Amino acid sequence: MHKLKKFWHRLGPGLITGASDDEPSAIATYSIAGAKFGYRFLWVALFSLPLMIAIQEMSARIGRISNRGLAGNMKKFYPRWLMFLIAALIVGVNTINVGADMSGMSQALAMITPFPEKMTAVVMTIIILIVTIFLSYQKIFTIFKWLALSLFAYIFATFTIHQNWLQVFYHALVPNFVFNKEFFVVLTAFMGTTLSPYLYFWQANQEVEEKIIEQCKPGQICRLRPATDDELKTLKMDTRFGMIFSNIITFFIIALTASTLFRAGFNNVETLRDAAEALKPLAGEYSYLLFTIGIISSGFLAIPVLAGSAAYVVAEIFGWSEGLDKSFTKAKQFYGIIIVSAVIGLLIPLLGFHPVKALFFTSILYGIIAPILILMVIHMANNKKVVGERINSRALNILGYLTFLIMAFFAVLIFFIL
Repeated sequence: MHKLKKFWHRLGPGLITGASDDEPSAIATYSIAGAKFGYRFLWVALFSLPLMIAIQEMSARIGRISNRGLAGNMKKFYPRWLMFLIAALIVGVNTINVGADMSGMSQALAMITPFPEKMTAVVMTIIILIVTIFLSYQKIFTIFKWLALSLFAYIFATFTIHQNWLQVFYHALVPNFVFNKEFFVVLTAFMGTTLSPYLYFWQANQEVEEKIIEQCKPGQICRLRPATDDELKTLKMDTRFGMIFSNIITFFIIALTASTLFRAGFNNVETLRDAAEALKPLAGEYSYLLFTIGIISSGFLAIPVLAGSAAYVVAEIFGWSEGLDKSFTKAKQFYGIIIVSAVIGLLIPLLGFHPVKALFFTSILYGIIAPILILMVIHMANNKKVVGERINSRALNILGYLTFLIMAFFAVLIFFIL
């Protein structure tokens, strides 16, 4: 028990980042993949894992060693126009994602409570903003860690359904393509949401915030000490565990929807409500409830991450005070971006925009933005002015450039198939 508590205590930004990757946008994308193509996408969950680990590990190390987030480092080494373009893309896509996630959450909550969707969307937005703005960083961090565990709901739900485990293991290990437009659109969205660019910014900044909490007393000017080997060892463990956890949840979401929706011929997921309600007669009340709870809890975790990562990017570019460790009065612009992003995003459920289409659209946009950012992360992780002597290993560079080439392929491919 003592070892388990110690391990839990050492988990941090990596676990939260990995869990936030399985937000309603991702759940929608993975549900579409499972409903349309059965188990055929299971291998992608394993294939994408080392790619995720490589980029997130680089991002985390950049933040921990340089004491700056990605945008703060990019500002020093890249043209100003490029930074404004990246900021506009990240803020825009993240805001759409916030709204679509909020819509998915409100639909899910409306299925298990008597409250109308629009009212629940407003109330949940207010709750999320209050928690993000007024609670201390340590309390927010603790809430996020426990919310991450709620994603086990998808594993439990999967085991309530009869699975053809021989087929599951086969499709997990053997790539299986369907050579049509629809398959490659879903595959592009899958990779885009799995390697979402907002995760790079979020984890780098969280490593800085963790360092501030560890080394600085509240209200005092503090010069952060250089990163130690033990810190970087913990960072690597935390990041790898977080990404493994993320992809295990991905794997089980696909297996769950493949063994229910696909098997029953329910191939067109129009809303997350459709997916959840289709599970009810096919998988029973228990699986339906677990699937619904997973959507709600993942949204409560992901929305602050989405809005927060956008705020980090803009605040670092303009040199504003930023960080969840700071009070509202000391970082008004930073929290202002979080509020604006959440309020604008709220228009999606209030105005009745199609949430799954918006979620799917953001996944594709992330896939287009990702290659540019991946190349910049690799460059910074090999720049001694950023990370000192702790530059990438050869193996990490190979994985990084492989990730770039794969994501660049999908970014180009999407223009031909849409």
